[in-house]
Amino acid sequence: MSRSHALLLAAGLAAAAPALAQSGATVEGVQMPAWAERGGTREPLAPGARLQPGDAVKTGEGSRVLLRLPEGSSVKLGEHASFRIEQSAPQPDGVFRAVLRVVEGAFRFTTSLLSRPQSREVSITVGTVIAGVRGTDLWGKSEPQREVVCLIEGKIQVGASGEQPVTMDRARQFYRREHGVTQPVGVVSAEQLADWAKQTEIVPDAGAARRGGRWLVVLGTEDSAAKADALRDRLRADGYAAEVREGRLAGKRVRRVLIGQLASRADAQALAAQLHAREGIAQPSVSQ
Repeated sequence: MSRSHALLLAAGLAAAAPALAQSGATVEGVQMPAWAERGGTREPLAPGARLQPGDAVKTGEGSRVLLRLPEGSSVKLGEHASFRIEQSAPQPDGVFRAVLRVVEGAFRFTTSLLSRPQSREVSITVGTVIAGVRGTDLWGKSEPQREVVCLIEGKIQVGASGEQPVTMDRARQFYRREHGVTQPVGVVSAEQLADWAKQTEIVPDAGAARRGGRWLVVLGTEDSAAKADALRDRLRADGYAAEVREGRLAGKRVRRVLIGQLASRADAQALAAQLHAREGIAQPSVSQ
């Protein structure tokens, strides 16, 4: 990927144009590493980034992502997920329509309590299974030879291509396919559902960045622009939203490589420890 292409994607993800605000999704929170892919170009996710229809989201080990759709619904993704926004925008008839695809990994879709159910049409494809959402809360996961969709609240229709869809309208009902074969609808225990839900929740004090977060992790201070840029680019390629900020230290012009928007001191400290262990950052520091 060329640097110019990366800069174009980064600018596109950060843009807050009115048209984008009404389509796609906004990144509310992220436990790195995670990336957005657009037109064959990949950039790390950061809170506040705007995603548009056609964009894909990928998450790495231990990652979590929280997205907000324009009408207020949220999408949560777990680690090793691959997710695509195919459509997400209000239509001329006043109905908000979204088409979402979970290629791999765990997700949770929760509608806003303030939005009107009759004005929303959402279709979520989980592997080979399609769920038409009329409910307010559901969880699902796509993995090799297995797809699961669990209703938490509301009502959904779910089924595989070529099969008659089934309606689920009781909390904790779940639909699954094993090795391409649809299984009878069952009901999971509250304990099992709680365990599934953990797979898509951002973990408190574990390195999450969120919109409005004020804490920073400083990864290095360099006199050389080339060295600062090289460190930033390496971390961004690995799914960490690093940036370079210029300043002065002891009368000298320096460049700090950092990651911002950490939600708390504990989150910043957790991310610093992670970067030390995974990326070999010798002495990351935490500040506001």
